[in-house]
Amino acid sequence: MNPWIPTIPSRAGILQRMRAQGTPVIAVLPFHYPHALLRACGFHPMEIWGPPHISSVLDDEHFQEYACSIVRNATQFLKTDLSGKVDAILIPHTCDSLQGMASVLQGFAQTAPVLTLYLPRGRRESDLEYAQAELQQLAQRLSAISGVTPTPQQLHAAMDLEDQAMAAFREVMAHRRRYAVGDRTLFTVLRTREYLPPQDFLALVASLPVASTPDPRPGVFLSGIVPEPMALFDLLNDNGVIVVGDDLACGSRRLYQSFDDANPLLRMSRQMLSMAPEPTISPALAERNAHILERLATTGARGLLIYDVKFCEPEAFYVPLLEKASRAAGFPCLHLEVELLQHVPDQIQTRISAFLEVIR
Repeated sequence: MNPWIPTIPSRAGILQRMRAQGTPVIAVLPFHYPHALLRACGFHPMEIWGPPHISSVLDDEHFQEYACSIVRNATQFLKTDLSGKVDAILIPHTCDSLQGMASVLQGFAQTAPVLTLYLPRGRRESDLEYAQAELQQLAQRLSAISGVTPTPQQLHAAMDLEDQAMAAFREVMAHRRRYAVGDRTLFTVLRTREYLPPQDFLALVASLPVASTPDPRPGVFLSGIVPEPMALFDLLNDNGVIVVGDDLACGSRRLYQSFDDANPLLRMSRQMLSMAPEPTISPALAERNAHILERLATTGARGLLIYDVKFCEPEAFYVPLLEKASRAAGFPCLHLEVELLQHVPDQIQTRISAFLEVIR
């Protein structure tokens, strides 16, 4: 494997660049949100997935004990490291804990304006109308802060660019074995979509080196919310396997379908409701299981690793029957619940190594 080391701008560096050029920055919590709408309204979105190095001790009085570490850490991060550095905060109603976080920031913290987004769980015509109304309301609030009201042409142009970014992400994961980089490097590049401008992301993905022959190592399929710490990928590769597919909230779960409606908000609404079955939109258990089993088969994975943030209620509801369905279909499965930490705990390392012995 070629020792390819990409030059990747840091989140702090991008934040500094945007502020220097006068571009408003909006901090975004996980995980379904309209990238294109935020950019068309003049904002640069920067996602917050914790982060692992932040201590949440100071905010424990605001949350119940079973609130996940993403919510706890992100709240503290916004009140300390990002205080005065972002112009707005967007918190999608991904789960009750994130909804609670929005209430905490609105009621107990001096932060930038907190915006929310509620996506419907159904796929009826009324759900599509509701999504359009939500996006329209969000657009109005964004424009009131930034002073930018996009034209339909500008909205379409922003969506076209996001379609390209999603297509590039999808292409990489569809042909994972062709890329001559380790999983940590690959997913570090793919996760720059969380904070890089789309053009920068596309250029970085295009620079990934392609191998002359596909990687022959046994494949594992990775599901869950966010793969922190990223050292997880080193552990997988050191144990002789490669990640051939993902169902990560920070990854492939946000690869929506493309649409060409003349009305940009209708186009955006259709797109945001086109996500594959995943826990936060409450699909039927059988639908969710069938989707994951189909992904396991098409990627050629030998097993399923579910790497979840502890206390993630939407995920936990689906895991028991997903584990059962996976094993019944001949795919070994390991479910792990972890806190956001800067290292992989020894116990977790041991369990992963033992699981990988089964699929190698």
